This record gives sequence, structure tokens and C-alpha cells, in this order.
Amino acid sequence: MLARRKPVLPALTINPTIAEGPSPTSEGASEANLVDLQKKLEELELDEQQKKRLEAFLTQKAKVGELKDDDFERISELGAGNGGVVTKVQHRPSGLIMARKLIHLEIKPAIRNQIIRELQVLHECNSPYIVGFYGAFYSDGEISICMEHMDGGSLDQVLKEAKRIPEEILGKVSIAVLRGLAYLREKHQIMHRDVKPSNILVNSRGEIKLCDFGVSGQLIDSMANSFVGTRSYMAPERLQGTHYSVQSDIWSMGLSLVELAIGRYPIPPPDAKELEAIFGRPVVDGEEGEPHSISPRPRPPGRPISGHGMDSRPAMAIFELLDYIVNEPPPKLPNGVFTPDFQEFVNKCLIKNPAERADLKMLTLMGGLEPRPPRQPATFCACKKRRDASYRCPTRAPCDTGMWLSALYVS
Repeated sequence: MLARRKPVLPALTINPTIAEGPSPTSEGASEANLVDLQKKLEELELDEQQKKRLEAFLTQKAKVGELKDDDFERISELGAGNGGVVTKVQHRPSGLIMARKLIHLEIKPAIRNQIIRELQVLHECNSPYIVGFYGAFYSDGEISICMEHMDGGSLDQVLKEAKRIPEEILGKVSIAVLRGLAYLREKHQIMHRDVKPSNILVNSRGEIKLCDFGVSGQLIDSMANSFVGTRSYMAPERLQGTHYSVQSDIWSMGLSLVELAIGRYPIPPPDAKELEAIFGRPVVDGEEGEPHSISPRPRPPGRPISGHGMDSRPAMAIFELLDYIVNEPPPKLPNGVFTPDFQEFVNKCLIKNPAERADLKMLTLMGGLEPRPPRQPATFCACKKRRDASYRCPTRAPCDTGMWLSALYVS
């Protein structure tokens, strides 16, 4: 059960020179910040491995100091989205490998400084389920956000190679996202606001972490026009402009889980023919064995710009997609493919009325998501040359994606 408490562990031992951002602070202020950070970390329920890894990250972070543009050597591009480009870089003074997000903004100096100040809150976000933050600074018209490098990339990248993510792994993803959202909400009163596969990162140690959460209101306002892809994961109440809460993040998580499970963005829903192509056999719905159908009414064929997978129908216009999210029944997982526990979990996330939608506590108490041994050894292959979902590699890590999936299986 998710509610099982972990044993209380000894306090973390942290190097007392953790950098607090681009603005230097006095020695007394640094010590006060350290004491406050130590106290907050002691409140977290960490197992021994998580404790050591967080300890190691904070020790590395202590070596960084003030971040400057000239200190970085570009290694490769990791991705782009939400108005920014993310690159893999080396921080020369410390030798650390980081992910650096560059956001070009033409804004007034006062707004720029406010964004940098707001981003400093990320220094306090230390959790096994949140991507680590090294600092943020402004240079040559761009805001740089420097983060922990997750060598497995984001789940949307893994999905492109793997075609679908196995339920055994999605159970672990669900637990990690729930714990990350709960940490942000309970410890920092922060909503994520942008849960989607591209903001769920993995690494070769089997860790799953959230990134790109909405800590800076000014940055969100400054980038409002670049969030077209984000809107396709928004809950109906957000699209309608009504009051929203962490319940909206839960909708986004549920929608992301369906996408990862079936291999493409789930709106509009796949028909029986596409489901058969996805799962390699006819998919039935209900005890009578009727062909699966989750399309609520006849409608013009289409799919959103962000869709993955085999659906080759014409793209759905963004306004049509948003109307569909607000006015049509929510997506669901097909019967006969996934366990009832996982289906129920997703269904509770995707209730359209936020007052009836499951909250973080309810989802955390639900059973059935704890990791189970995979049905076959952790040799899942996602090589481009082997698209057959039933294929199993003769080696443990035949390619990068196979390695990330194997790590998630056994972590």
C-alpha cells in the first residue's frame, strides 16, 4: 500500500557551503539557511538509498557557487519546449554535468529580476522526486535555469522509442509523481501546473522526477503564449478559466498515464482497429466481449499536434481539441489489457468534476500500484529495429531506451 510509512532515519549530514544563487550572501546568512534546510530535510521520509543520493547531490551543489555564462561548456542539445531549449552542459569550475534550460525573453529589467528572485525558491525544493536545482541567472537576453542532468531523458522521449510503457513501470511512475506533487503541495504550497510526459524525467539509476513546475508566476505570465502543448494536458476547469487547485495536476497525471500506456495522446480516443494495432490483438470491452469503443459520438477524425503512435488521421486543431476536453467524456484505459487496480486509479484521476476527482491523499492510499516483479526478465527492448511489442532482447541493455526501462524495472 502507498500509505506505508518508512522508518525514521538519522539526520542528513550536509556540507555547510551550499550556494544559494547568483547573489552572494553573508556567512551568517548561509549558516542560517543551512540549519533551515537541514531541518526541512529531516522531515522527509527517505530510505537509506534516497538519503545517500540526496546527500551526494547537495555535496556536489556546494561546489558550484555563483553561476556565470562563461563557466559552461555545451555538450549537446537535450530538447526544446515551452519557449526554451535544454542543453547538456559541463560546469567547468566544478566539473559537474548539468541540464541548462535557456529561455529567451524580451522583458524589462524589473520583471527579469523578479523572475530570478522567484526561481530561488527552487533551492529549497529537495526531494527524491523533484529534479535538483543548481541555480538561475540572466545573460544576453536569456534566463538560464541549471538543473540536475537526468540521463534517461523525459518519458515522452522514452515513449517515442519504446512505443508503449509497461504497466509495471507506470505504477512506479504514478507513485513518484504523486509523491512529488505531495511534496510540492505540503512543503512549499506549490502546484506543478504543467504535469505531462515531457516533464517527468528518468535516469539510469531508476529514479523518476518532476521538473518544470510553476514556481515563478512572473515567468509563467511572460511565457503565456508558448504553452500550446501544455494546454492539451490541462484539466477542464483550467481550460474554462475557473478556480483550480492541485486537483488539476491530478487530471494531467491521469491523462499522461493513459498516453504512456497506449502509446499516443489519448484524445480523440483510439477506435477498435487502432487498439488492435497497438496491442497486437482484438481489445474487448465488458463481459459480453463487445469491441472496445470509447468515442462518445461520431465526430470528424483527427488527433492533436502532440499525438504519438500509429494514428495517421489529420491533425486536430487546438481549439477543437480543447473543446473536446471540456465537453466530451474523459479518456480511459481499454479493458482486458491493464489490471483493474490501475484502471481504477486512472479513472479516479480523470473525473471531470474536480470536486469528485480523487485527491492526493485518496490516490496515495489506493492499493495496486506498488512495484511488482515483471512478467518477464527486465530485458525489454525498444530498439528502432524491433518494433514488435512482444520481442524481448537477448541482452539486458541493448540500447539506451532499453537500459532506462530495465533500470525502472529493477530499481
